[in-house]
Amino acid sequence: MALAAVSSAVVIGLSGHVVRIEADVSPGLPGFHLIGLPDTVTAQTRDRVRAAILNSGWDWPDQRITVNVLPSELPKYGSALDLAIAVAILAAAGTMPTEPLAHTAFLGELGLDGSLRHVRGLPSAIRALIVYGARAVVVPVASTTHTGQWAVIPASSLTDLVKQLTNGARATVPNPPATAVDVPELDLADLPGNQAAKDALEISAAGGHHLLLQGRGPCAALAACLPGILPPLEDTSHTEVSEIHSLTETPWQDRRRPLCAPHHTSTAAAIFGRRGLGLVRPGAVSLAHAGVLFLDEAPEFARSILDGLRYPLDTGEVILADAGGILHLPARFQLLLATHPCPCDTTSCHCGTGEQRRYLNRLTTLRERIELTAPLEPHDWTAEPGESTAIVAERVVEARARAAHRLKGTPRQTNAEIPGLELRSTHRLDPDALDPLDTPLRSGTITPAAMTQILRVAWTLADLRAAARPGKDDTHQALLLWRGEPL
Repeated sequence: MALAAVSSAVVIGLSGHVVRIEADVSPGLPGFHLIGLPDTVTAQTRDRVRAAILNSGWDWPDQRITVNVLPSELPKYGSALDLAIAVAILAAAGTMPTEPLAHTAFLGELGLDGSLRHVRGLPSAIRALIVYGARAVVVPVASTTHTGQWAVIPASSLTDLVKQLTNGARATVPNPPATAVDVPELDLADLPGNQAAKDALEISAAGGHHLLLQGRGPCAALAACLPGILPPLEDTSHTEVSEIHSLTETPWQDRRRPLCAPHHTSTAAAIFGRRGLGLVRPGAVSLAHAGVLFLDEAPEFARSILDGLRYPLDTGEVILADAGGILHLPARFQLLLATHPCPCDTTSCHCGTGEQRRYLNRLTTLRERIELTAPLEPHDWTAEPGESTAIVAERVVEARARAAHRLKGTPRQTNAEIPGLELRSTHRLDPDALDPLDTPLRSGTITPAAMTQILRVAWTLADLRAAARPGKDDTHQALLLWRGEPL
């Protein structure tokens, strides 16, 4: 057979795009011509494919070989098309059967010895191919931890693939590897004291509210406990998280919500992501999607980064732009900030009130988006053990279920997502419940935007105590939590 065609896919951002690869082996001056591959890495496919076929024990066709990658106008980067190009050439040369190729797609990078190696972005690529009509997708064995719930045909090498296709291999869902077992996590009961911070953490998890912890306490330990009390990822969120993490070297397999904690010396590219040379590198805001972004020593982050967080906080996405175009990556997360009261990293500092105020004012751009503020204190080893993560998580799940039931029929699932207009109409409170907010609002102590945040927290407090509507005590506590005052 002189002509063969197979399917593959390329990933641009989180979107998979189906690619059709045609190979023609015909009489003429021997040569290997690739059409439709724009970048240097993909152009090197010519050498990788030739070496892989020869080192797998097959003869290289001593004829004119032309490979066309369609559509021509679609950007094609990386090495994910190696395997499909090699299969198309072998089929066109009559080396392998063509019957299985009609409804089978191929993804993978080839080593010079014919081995198959992992490529990024597999979930998005596989989903695009399945929607396109592929009944099976061949992937490298090393990539099966990235394929999620999709049924695939894993292959270790080009020789192994030809053998499987000849014997009628069928797609299966790979079993999770042994390393996918949940790792024991820090429990809230292991952290003595700091009950105010723990209460704020529970309220934050129940309503999806952003939280600021102030003081010299175990902020990192409390942050590590937050994903444990959050509900597991839903199917849609789990798919999005898996696709984002597939662009890195670490797959996301379980239903636990991610926690991303970048250091304050991180660059803007590390926080927001970058694209270049055809590759997309998700930043911390995208790796924390559907989970928690924890910024310890938050005032130490560059002002440009703190200002830049406003867009993903408001829109739930981040935009990456370069000469190759514009990409939108999901970035909807809960923000957890922690800060010392002053720049000193010691309890025996002598910073004045003015210096402390200037230090905390670095968070002004984010402070207006923070709905909860709680104090942090050093461990109190004399305190009684508190509630476990499992007990708190159960209350959080019940509170979120009440909120989801109340918000049924809307695109929102948590109280933190309710817009101010709905809080003043659909979710309007009784006048007596608003009494604690009347004086601060009239005096200008709180703004209308701050009142919206307080009302959201009040609904969460009502959900936690299984009340139908917030009462006066709920709005009063929400006001204190917004101010960062003790309850």
